[in-house]
Amino acid sequence: MKKITFNLCLCLLILGVSSFQCSKKSEAAPPPGEIKAFAYAPNTPVLKGLSANPVLRIAISVPSGNSEQRFRKLPCSLNPAAVPNIQKIDVYLTGAEPFSTGNLLVSFVPTTSAFDIPITLNINSGVQFIWFSITLKNDAVIDEKLELRCNKLIDEAAKELVVDAGTNVFSKRTGVAIRKAGDDGVNTYRIPGIVQTDRGTLLSVYDIRYNNSADLPGNIDVGLSRSTDNGKTWEPMKIIMDMGAPHDNNGIGDPSILFDPVTKKIWVAALWSKGNRSIGGSIGGISPDSTGQFVLVSSADDGLTWSAPYTITPQIKEPGWKIFFNGPGNGIAMQDGKLVFAAQYWTSSNVPYSTIIYSDNQGATWKGKILGPKSNTTESQVVETTPGILMLNMRDNRGGFRSVATTSNMGASWTEHSTSYNSLPDPVCMGSLIKAKVNVNGTLKDVLFFSNPNSSSGRVNITIKASLDLGQTWLSANQLLIDERQCYGYSSLTKIDDNSIGILYEGTKDLYFVKVPVNEIIK
Repeated sequence: MKKITFNLCLCLLILGVSSFQCSKKSEAAPPPGEIKAFAYAPNTPVLKGLSANPVLRIAISVPSGNSEQRFRKLPCSLNPAAVPNIQKIDVYLTGAEPFSTGNLLVSFVPTTSAFDIPITLNINSGVQFIWFSITLKNDAVIDEKLELRCNKLIDEAAKELVVDAGTNVFSKRTGVAIRKAGDDGVNTYRIPGIVQTDRGTLLSVYDIRYNNSADLPGNIDVGLSRSTDNGKTWEPMKIIMDMGAPHDNNGIGDPSILFDPVTKKIWVAALWSKGNRSIGGSIGGISPDSTGQFVLVSSADDGLTWSAPYTITPQIKEPGWKIFFNGPGNGIAMQDGKLVFAAQYWTSSNVPYSTIIYSDNQGATWKGKILGPKSNTTESQVVETTPGILMLNMRDNRGGFRSVATTSNMGASWTEHSTSYNSLPDPVCMGSLIKAKVNVNGTLKDVLFFSNPNSSSGRVNITIKASLDLGQTWLSANQLLIDERQCYGYSSLTKIDDNSIGILYEGTKDLYFVKVPVNEIIK
């Protein structure tokens, strides 16, 4: 054998091939790397009214040296309750990680909980991403969760590639896109507020930003959407605050909504900018020609019709303040009947303070000119923790956390709370705070609920948190991530019933509503 090998190499040498090349040629090529697939399920709800809801991504890694992979089938499964709510499943191929709808592989309509989606997918070396997107039917039930899984891919030779599911949570909440960019020709919907009336009606208010996404001044009105079935469906939008022509320089926005259980009246507050009289353009005084106006409208018929807008600025604003207006979201009715809106003022030296206004005669007149507890705070929300004690939860422009203060004398003096600027992370954004009596482990209990982008650095991770001791502590166990995506970040909470909370929050130019069981927030 040695002689044969030597003679073979000698012959090759004669032909001009070295013995080193000979030995290299005789070695077997290394086997190609293993083909793998990994699942990722983003923590996002599936929203009725959106044509695309990305719910599952599969990354397929094909190391170099492998032949072209030809996949022909995606075996999938759904929880049975979700099947009748789904209009279709779209499968997209992307060469990069972010979801996009540019390369549709197939649209599929599931009729059973287990099914195969046929595909024609030929890929070479590298990493490719398959995204599954779900469109809900118009009459889909938003109380049902949805769980889509794809555990393997099958190629044209019937060979299976198992998908690594990792630690993903595949179950998704469902909800409704109440307003979307482009609806009624509007560029952007922003600044949500929501409340429930004594009849169980949900009333949501928001900015209608017709031309672009910019804040006041601009062509902005306040819109309202109304639901009488706990948020499953919403009536056509109504415009409830419009300051008339010229619209391009006469906007009103940043609404807050309040329900008075004594009179059954609904109040909405907003900022009117006549010309450039928003924060940047106001110069103090009382007149609409010099400063933004604190404007109210009301409804006495469960939100069906609304009064004409009128200003209460002369009642509540110090003339020396540059501007004074409401905090967006929702106001409250106290146990003694007072109505309270969170607010903010900017001093003549351009320093903002969060504060409140209130009425002790069911909205006939309003009291303001109340100094705020902390400088450089703006959008805030207020709750009555115990009778006569108000807690003001504030956006702090210093960044990092929310600031919190309490008052026992309607703002004549304030006390910084122990949780102030240390307990609730915040990326300098609006947040929502409500008190609700809900079912906690079989007992009705007063609970504070808070929502915001749960981050100190970016508007991501819309989260609901619960405090079982009226804001003394916010335990990490009692919080629930609703939507992990980057967004505009504003949100508003309301109680729906003893077992559920509703959240209305901003996507990017859109407004989303999700109904959340209390027992998912409070563990």
